[in-house]
Amino acid sequence: MDALLAEVRACRACAVHLPLGPRPVVQAGASARLLLVGQAPSLTVHKTGVPWDDKSGEQLRRWLGVDRAVFYDPARIALMPMGYCYPGRGTSGDLPPRRECATLWHDKLLAQMPHIQLTLLIGQYAQRHFLGKTARANVTDTVEAFADYAPRFIPLPHPSPRNTGWFKHHPWFESDVLPALRERVRLALGT
Repeated sequence: MDALLAEVRACRACAVHLPLGPRPVVQAGASARLLLVGQAPSLTVHKTGVPWDDKSGEQLRRWLGVDRAVFYDPARIALMPMGYCYPGRGTSGDLPPRRECATLWHDKLLAQMPHIQLTLLIGQYAQRHFLGKTARANVTDTVEAFADYAPRFIPLPHPSPRNTGWFKHHPWFESDVLPALRERVRLALGT
């Protein structure tokens, strides 16, 4: 796993498309039991090199009911975005993740993590990639149908502070999805 992670972190496949240059951010361990697949690193994460090291990560850890020590333990939790480098800023937020990362690295990393019990799919890019035709028309419908993807997956909205309105308009997420999420995370991690 160490050699593969070094190869991933040295990747320059899409360097010409990245405004700040490549800095692949990923966390993985051969014994990981929980996999989180997000979109792409934020500008903050690009600067620190630590996955989910921003406000979205704080919210995500609250959702999961885990502290920083557990979250950043690669022997327990793998953090693998769809795009491993910061893609740059668009008109309404960060640009979509680059497709090269999933093509080049996902299967290789997943092959070295045979103990994954649960995969959390955060946002539309992860949901479309992993759920394929079984994903609903949009993130809201896919997240609302979370039980249909059990026991392997739980689709989630992005925990960004920019999504505050979404959470206010969909109270079922907090009442229905979060308790099930916390229980499934607890079981996957064996805690």
